[in-house]
Amino acid sequence: MGSSRGILGMLGLLSCLALSVNVPVSAASAAAPPGPAAPAAREMAKVPFAQRYQAVQRGGLVRASNSSIACRSAQAPDAEPCAEVSRGAAGVNGDFDMFYSEVDKDPDTYNSTRAELKVPQGAKVSYARLYWGGNLRVGEQKPPEDNGRVLVAEPGGAYKEVLADTVIGHRSDAGSDAYQASADVTPMVRKGGAGMWTVAQLNIAMGHSEVGAWGGWTLVVAYEHPQEPVRRISVWDGFEQIAAGAGPAAADTVEIAGLDAAAGSAGKVGVVAYDGDRGTLGDSLTVTSDSGRRVAISDAENPFNDVMNSTITEFGDASFVRQPEHVNNLGYDADVFDLSPALSGGARNLNFRFTGESQGQFLGVLFVQTDARR
Repeated sequence: MGSSRGILGMLGLLSCLALSVNVPVSAASAAAPPGPAAPAAREMAKVPFAQRYQAVQRGGLVRASNSSIACRSAQAPDAEPCAEVSRGAAGVNGDFDMFYSEVDKDPDTYNSTRAELKVPQGAKVSYARLYWGGNLRVGEQKPPEDNGRVLVAEPGGAYKEVLADTVIGHRSDAGSDAYQASADVTPMVRKGGAGMWTVAQLNIAMGHSEVGAWGGWTLVVAYEHPQEPVRRISVWDGFEQIAAGAGPAAADTVEIAGLDAAAGSAGKVGVVAYDGDRGTLGDSLTVTSDSGRRVAISDAENPFNDVMNSTITEFGDASFVRQPEHVNNLGYDADVFDLSPALSGGARNLNFRFTGESQGQFLGVLFVQTDARR
């Protein structure tokens, strides 16, 4: 978001996604042309978080993520140079002219980024879902008809068209036009496995505005592995706005019930969020168990009062390879945090409470892995 984003405090919400199939591209082609727009799908202005997938099995959760747009030049007089911002300096997307990231060198795609999916050797993929979203109105306006379509290439493979398979959250106002979409890609990930995944043609706008450009994608994968502990795996999504300031609109709560985690259990929680700014304080994530124990979630790269700060990390580290690999992703977060402190006394239910930074942000995905009782 830009440095004067009061307009986003009014933005409302967006949420999940549109109607879908995977359409394979010829294996002989290195990439696919954009093709016709995806069919129009049902949209909702607000979609509360709901459980998308749950399983109790030996195995766990992994994910691959990247942002799809990056800083091209500074527009605000006090903004850091783009090179410093990419290396992790504080900066908000509304202070920069933003341009698409392109790694595939294909003239038929206008944005493409890669990230490594680290499915353990010997594991079987039980579920995989791809999430993508961004802002359609910045220096240009992108057509919302393309929100529900991306191109995806498995490691070493050609692009395949992926269409969203559920409701697309989409809301516009005078300053921005934002959305999130997703699709079940389990068969594709079972076939493609571990390695570098590429996502292209994500529908986002480039340029400069006070609101700023943002956008990215996250592939969340549940797997089974006979040598790993029994774990409860849960994927939730919904995409809600957390407004700036105080009051009910400046916070959102997601409750995950039925965990039945024993005292001392290990666990992790992943969050996908949009338009959080590095260096803009006030956003937080706390977890409360049914015992009443409340824990603030943070790590070395995600401070307790700036949790949604445009990073893609796991336990505070960059745990997988990305192309490009910016530290400050200027409005896209996909972070995984250690949940074990919140489980020290055990928990049947966990309540995740997000509060907004001074300029607001959006929530898209919450995924949780905890040890299960045997």
